Amino acid sequence: MSWHATALTLFPEMFPGSLGQSLAGRALREGLWRLDARQIRDFALDKHRTVDDTPCGGGAGMVLRPDVVDAACAAALADGEDRALVYLTPRGKLLDQALVRELVAGPGVILVCGRYEGLDQRVIEARGMREVSIGDYVLSGGEPAALVLLDACVRLLPGVMGGVDSAAEESFSAGAGGAPLLEYPQYTRPVEWQGRAVPEVLLSGHHAAVARWRREMAERATRERRPDLWSRRDDMRDGVAAKASAG
Repeated sequence: MSWHATALTLFPEMFPGSLGQSLAGRALREGLWRLDARQIRDFALDKHRTVDDTPCGGGAGMVLRPDVVDAACAAALADGEDRALVYLTPRGKLLDQALVRELVAGPGVILVCGRYEGLDQRVIEARGMREVSIGDYVLSGGEPAALVLLDACVRLLPGVMGGVDSAAEESFSAGAGGAPLLEYPQYTRPVEWQGRAVPEVLLSGHHAAVARWRREMAERATRERRPDLWSRRDDMRDGVAAKASAG
């Protein structure tokens, strides 16, 4: 069975979007993964196909109804696959490479794309949805976030990327002991361009020296640009040391 993604959305025409191109698109056409987008409005209960209502307690905007969204979820889950049910929301857990790998390890995902002021909390709790955010900002809807999550997942599926080493050496994937690091700088020909030269070590043919340089550059970039990741690396290292001394 190929990895199966379902998007529950008011705008199914937004899928596959960019995922229909390049490596992800080719993999989709070759059946390495599946994608279907289901219209939430199809599960409305009245002739006007109403999917939202005003927020209880007052306030601006509209809220997606729990009964309508629940029916859409039930239909997506009816195929019997034990897929993760994910709601894309700014208040969710920040999407990182560890979560991406976890989602890829399963049979697929069902992505609930919110609109307006979001979903009624009761359906989130009743369905045990995993709330996931792609960053500390607000979008017009969950569809762009769903495309980002799917892109991150699909590229890790077997057979999608050409080089098996590519994914392992990218940002957030190369940290020792599972600690994430940003990727080292990349260079290609020409060797000299506008007075700037490729670092000599990369032209040396000395594989150990190249690996050492790349590691140092990755650590420097992480320390300078993402101190939060660097701090996490230190915390993990301290935890390992404490465990070793206790043993």
